[in-house]
Amino acid sequence: MLTRLKVNGFKNLVDVDIRFGPFTCIAGANGVGKSNLFDAIRFLSALANLPLVEAAQSVRESRTADVRSLFHRVGDHYDDRMSFEAEMIVPASGADDLGQPAEAGSTFLRYSLELVHRKDGAGIGLGGFVIEKEELVHISLSEASKHLLFRPKPVWRRSVVQGRRTVAYISTESGGDGRVIKLHQDGGGGKPASRLAAKLPRTVLSAANAAENPTALLARREMQSWRLLQLEPSALREPDEFTAPPRLGTNGAHLPATLYHLARTGGETGSDEAGIYAKVANRLSDLIDDVREVGIDRDERRELLTLQVTGRDGTAHPARALSDGTLRFLALAVIDLDLTAQGVLCLEEPENGIHPRRIPAMLRLLQDIATDPDEPVDLDNPLRQVIINTHSPAVVCEVPEGSLVIAELAETVRHKQRFQRVRFGCLRDTWRQTKAEEGEGVNIVALGDLLAYLNPIASSDPEPNRNGHEANDSKKPDQVRRVIDREDMQEVVTQQILLLGSDS
Repeated sequence: MLTRLKVNGFKNLVDVDIRFGPFTCIAGANGVGKSNLFDAIRFLSALANLPLVEAAQSVRESRTADVRSLFHRVGDHYDDRMSFEAEMIVPASGADDLGQPAEAGSTFLRYSLELVHRKDGAGIGLGGFVIEKEELVHISLSEASKHLLFRPKPVWRRSVVQGRRTVAYISTESGGDGRVIKLHQDGGGGKPASRLAAKLPRTVLSAANAAENPTALLARREMQSWRLLQLEPSALREPDEFTAPPRLGTNGAHLPATLYHLARTGGETGSDEAGIYAKVANRLSDLIDDVREVGIDRDERRELLTLQVTGRDGTAHPARALSDGTLRFLALAVIDLDLTAQGVLCLEEPENGIHPRRIPAMLRLLQDIATDPDEPVDLDNPLRQVIINTHSPAVVCEVPEGSLVIAELAETVRHKQRFQRVRFGCLRDTWRQTKAEEGEGVNIVALGDLLAYLNPIASSDPEPNRNGHEANDSKKPDQVRRVIDREDMQEVVTQQILLLGSDS
């Protein structure tokens, strides 16, 4: 679980410091940098598994050899370094790539990484990265309440924050040949593995093993579980072969195989096959009314598994006949039941394809997927986290106030250069403001800035006509009146604004 992320120098993320709860909604206009935050999370996840350059190429819009596209840029000038600091709760146990078991010495950790751009031999700005600093340190249970600001119950906090440590798991020191990164053994004894930072093709964290560095390994496993779900209807509609992996892909592939596996294995404690299908059908009925059952058609001749939804009249509809929104909702309902799907799930605009009246059902599902901070983490309450971004007024108005983060562009001057960066803010009197650490800069979003989400059309400037003048109904009697121009609609909008003002 990612509880705090600091980023500096990655795309338009400059001096970003954002905290996360179990469920977080990031709202903002197109192009402000909401997706860049997801890219930063994906980049950190890739760095836990891939060489530096391959990790950079796995990020959106960065599939060329020029890794500079990830660095903050003003005009033609690129910054030469970027830094990350992630506070996270990691699983208490797991296994390495060879299946060897690992137990974490500490489960609340802070991972820091600084990367410097290295030009190629010709002095051209291609090249790759050099690791300037890499550290992994422990956050104790006594300090946890100062870091977990989203107000989890003590029983939840005690169930996830365990262990203690007096020295770092990964540290960086200056040596005669340059900076040296050390991977320390969990037991405290033994000589740490030292690596010259300038020679490293990948992070030290990505090389941790269960035998000597189980805590670093489990931090790596946690970061590998940070996924951006891009549920594609074409992938969701595909049937699966009997041999397909029973795990939902990031694009929604293998939905039939995943649901079929959950039904056969129980999915949840005490749930039989019929019970799993019934749970999915009941959840889907929150979105569409015509649902009797959800199931998997098993074609023995072709060895295919096909998802299908049966309506109240008994008509079975295969996945290829279902709407895009229905398929995405079904995929999330399956994730909710899949207890092996842990870690951080990032979704862009989950409301796509969903009728505005059904958006609350989608948001309830997303919040149900996330861990419940009022209950201890266990088999029925896995350590899962959901982060979404949106520019939908319907979503902004429905999310819990403490879960809302507003992204906006802010003009900044640094080194005599003027540029715009993304800035994240919160509402007044929520945990993000009232529980902030002393000295921590918190941007409070003015209530007036939220009016665009209550009245997105009426609050915009009048549309100009071809001559550049504002359109005027009296001059254009044949102009079509918009819905928002109706007097009765304006009364509703006014009531919303007055209600928002009274809440402040």
